[in-house]
Amino acid sequence: MEKIWESIYRPSYITGYNPFIIKNMNKAIERLVKAINQREKIVIYSGCDVDGLCGLASLLLVLKYLNADVEYYIGDEKNNSHSLETETLRNHIHFLGAELLITSGCGLESKEQEILCGSLGIDLIVTENKKVKSDLKSIYINPSQEGCSYRYKNLSASGVTFKLMQAIAIYYNMKSINRYLDLILLGTISSDAESKGENSIFIKEGINFLNNTNNYGLRAIMEFYNIDEFNCDSIRKIINVITPAIGAVDKKDNARIVVELLTTNDISRARQITKYLYNEKIR
Repeated sequence: MEKIWESIYRPSYITGYNPFIIKNMNKAIERLVKAINQREKIVIYSGCDVDGLCGLASLLLVLKYLNADVEYYIGDEKNNSHSLETETLRNHIHFLGAELLITSGCGLESKEQEILCGSLGIDLIVTENKKVKSDLKSIYINPSQEGCSYRYKNLSASGVTFKLMQAIAIYYNMKSINRYLDLILLGTISSDAESKGENSIFIKEGINFLNNTNNYGLRAIMEFYNIDEFNCDSIRKIINVITPAIGAVDKKDNARIVVELLTTNDISRARQITKYLYNEKIR
């Protein structure tokens, strides 16, 4: 008999867990597909927390798989992933040549930032999850926003990002989107989101995919720390490893190193980064 999550997480599944039930998801995919197909510059933005970084890394992998022109930027430690700052938009995102900016678990500081993006020629897809009545004219993905009928309101930042990834997978008929649930598992647990509803499936299936992961960064961590079974302690250990520390470099730079670890296709580089992160932790 087929397991329930095997049917739920087919990209073609279009009932209760359908990402297109989330308000504005159709608009998000229309804009994102245009950017991918026309090779516009896409920039993904996140703060330094593990939840945001796992969402960023998984979306980055999907967009690179689709041959998108994509880069990322990580905000300062003080930002704590909750909002995108004007200085960052003007001096960094614009500098990267962004034509489409996607946030992973981050909102805007003010309406003025949306106006600034418009003046800089940057379209916005904002993903976050908090109870709010949005007045943004940009594309806003938030299961908890007013007027959104999506049933599962307790998703983490990486969980909301995964809903965007599912919608991408449906459009492009990608069959392997669930492979990224290993990262979504880590983001969800690190956020201390309730382990019920859709989160319970992220966790259950995420452990299955983590056990057989083809992510070189996660493999390097498991190898270095001799992790061969997954329980609360071992999963928290992995989360601790990828939590950016303030060491020889600042937290933001270590966050970039974590993203490199989670997205590299070079096992030797993954092992090197894992050893570096270990040394940063024991300083």
